Amino acid sequence: MKELEKNNIYTVLIEGYSSEAMGVCRIEGRAVFVPRALPGEEWKIRIVKITSSAVYARGEKLLRPSPERREPDCPYFGKCGGCDTWHMSYEEELRFKLERVNAALRHIGKQSVSAGMILGSDRVEHYRNKGIFAVAEQNGRAVCGFYRERSHDLIPMENCLIQKELSVRVAKAVIAFMNEHHIPSFLEETGCGTVRHVFCRQAVNGKDALACIVAARGFGSETSLLVEQLRTACPELTGIVLNINKSRGNTVLAGDFYTLWGEAAIRDVLCGHVFSIAPQAFFQVNPTQAEKLYGKAVEYAELREDSLAVDLYCGAGTISLCLAEKAGHVIGAEIVPEAIANAKENAARNGISNVEFQCADAGEAAKMLAGRGLKPEVVVVDPPRKGMAEAAVRAVCSMAPARVVYVSCNPGTLARDVLLFSELGYSLREATAVDMFPRTCHVESVVKLTRDET
Repeated sequence: MKELEKNNIYTVLIEGYSSEAMGVCRIEGRAVFVPRALPGEEWKIRIVKITSSAVYARGEKLLRPSPERREPDCPYFGKCGGCDTWHMSYEEELRFKLERVNAALRHIGKQSVSAGMILGSDRVEHYRNKGIFAVAEQNGRAVCGFYRERSHDLIPMENCLIQKELSVRVAKAVIAFMNEHHIPSFLEETGCGTVRHVFCRQAVNGKDALACIVAARGFGSETSLLVEQLRTACPELTGIVLNINKSRGNTVLAGDFYTLWGEAAIRDVLCGHVFSIAPQAFFQVNPTQAEKLYGKAVEYAELREDSLAVDLYCGAGTISLCLAEKAGHVIGAEIVPEAIANAKENAARNGISNVEFQCADAGEAAKMLAGRGLKPEVVVVDPPRKGMAEAAVRAVCSMAPARVVYVSCNPGTLARDVLLFSELGYSLREATAVDMFPRTCHVESVVKLTRDET
């Protein structure tokens, strides 16, 4: 077998995708990753990086294109690190995402059951209800945009096709104000400057919209001018908030929040329930698709009027309230105190009384249930991208629920955890993928596991 060398040129046939939507071919027995290449295409490529675990190449010339190839609608595609799939048809994007979930279940989870479908998005443009624009100075002027992939190199943007139009307009208004009043952007290296990010969240099933300026310090006497300029440029706004974030690092929202005008939060409706959403609160960026995801989770839970359900990683209680419509009683558990307080408020706001919330991790929740002599029929988990800790999986299994419903935003960690569940007596029965983030490589999924009779 010949060793691959950097800068060598090869003619290859693209055979599949990586988890990041890069094309994959094989040369001398090694997998080679080619950005923005599609399966079935023939390319002339140049090797640009070789490591012990992976080989990367650059497409030099497309010799035979796929019928699924499309000219990207976004002029920033391939420059900013936000999107991955503008170069393919949406049908091909859905095929890629469904196979990404199933490949993880096969290869990592060692499962024979696969997701039979993916629920596509009704909208692939302007679907995000939340926009976060980074701010920097270039050529002596403030600009906003998104970072180049794996870098802090800001790509200035006039528009973004997956953001709401209002989010773009809010960001432009803040940048115009900064340039007019000579307000500097924040420099992470020195800690000097003022504005770090511009954040906008808009209700999908309502009229509320909130702008949040993230800054290292306030605007002093110019605060009222900022509010006036934002309200003039964006009359849809119902609130303007200042977040004083003095932390080092790339955390967007941290520190103290001050309402400069209007309301400090927006209200939106998800699955028929009203939620109050502050800037720092988690809420799905694509509520229309979230309703499909949560609907499938409730379907997999197979609840009855006397069912006891436990919702781990419950956050602000969105899934808990959906479960409460079908179950006799729901217990939501979350380790973040602020989220639990928000969940209780949301339950009260919607008049839902058959749900309670505990500030606890999975292990503590299991002990609490055991102490009360309760055995849940269903446990629903919706962990972050890193998935569940092994102790959390074991804690769920110690409750011995008949069914476990796992909602995931990361096919790799989902498959890893499903494998552990299977070793502890739970079998994968059904799976569905959901496209929450069109034009990116990210995909959500929900699976149903049942306890083996033996």
